[in-house]
Amino acid sequence: MAYGTPSVAESAAAGSAGPAGKSRPDRPARLSADDWAQAALDLIAEQGVAAVAVEPLARRLGVTKGSFYWHFPSREALLVAALERWEQVEQEQVFGQLEAIPDPAQRLRSLFELVAHEASSHIVYSELLKALDHPVVRPVIERVSSRRLEYLTASFRQAGLSRSDAQHRARLAYAAYIGFLQLNLQLQHPRLQHDEFEAYVGHMMATLIPG
Repeated sequence: MAYGTPSVAESAAAGSAGPAGKSRPDRPARLSADDWAQAALDLIAEQGVAAVAVEPLARRLGVTKGSFYWHFPSREALLVAALERWEQVEQEQVFGQLEAIPDPAQRLRSLFELVAHEASSHIVYSELLKALDHPVVRPVIERVSSRRLEYLTASFRQAGLSRSDAQHRARLAYAAYIGFLQLNLQLQHPRLQHDEFEAYVGHMMATLIPG
């Protein structure tokens, strides 16, 4: 469930007027809070949560630290905004695309296909799983995981499974997703070739989706 805005590398103009006519240094002409949040997500994908810091992000974006403090009071506030953006885009770009599919089995197949081919989502999620001890990260992961499991359970129920079987199938599907991330991204096993990966996704759908 990838987070579709490209990496941000815009320059910023300094010295614009702030609220109530007060001068604030380094207010960006085009750089927004969302740009900073997306840049933080890009950095999480590349180097992990611990790498998110004001100075390297400012250098990456071609602005001074004053630009950051125009939008955020602290690094923690930026991290919260980045993860909120991650959640929001998932809701819009993943679950939003599936709402129009009336057949539950086809909706599940579309979900599996969509998730399987959004690589940047896997990388961000994998890095967040490594940072579950962070007080900002844990509640987000718990909230996202709960929402995903509820969605899977409801979809399996609509596809004809009993409540108990739908819950078990949802946990199995989600565990398979997390396990594959661990194997493919964290344990550094050889990456599957394209044809092998497509065959794996097909096998998962055939195994887990009723009918």
